[in-house]
Amino acid sequence: MWYVIEGYDGADVLPQRLAARPAHVARLTALRDAGRLMLAGPCPAIDAEDPGPAGFSGSVVIAEFESLPDARAWADADPYLAAGVYTRVEVRPFKRVLP
Repeated sequence: MWYVIEGYDGADVLPQRLAARPAHVARLTALRDAGRLMLAGPCPAIDAEDPGPAGFSGSVVIAEFESLPDARAWADADPYLAAGVYTRVEVRPFKRVLP
């Protein structure tokens, strides 16, 4: 089943985000290579493609897992969480309708 994982950034965490990004992206790449990633990306903190020093308000990942506990376990192991980037993470089932 598909799950949406939303991570919410804390205040002033852009340096931690940038430092943890390679490990974060490596995990997403592994999901993509396994055919289990629908989409992933950050949410700019301002209305701009490149928010610069404003940074990001969080990230969204939609990926396939065997179960909700598996999706939560994957989310709990995110390098952004370990680095203190995310203040909270929500994981919910997702039903793809379009496209």
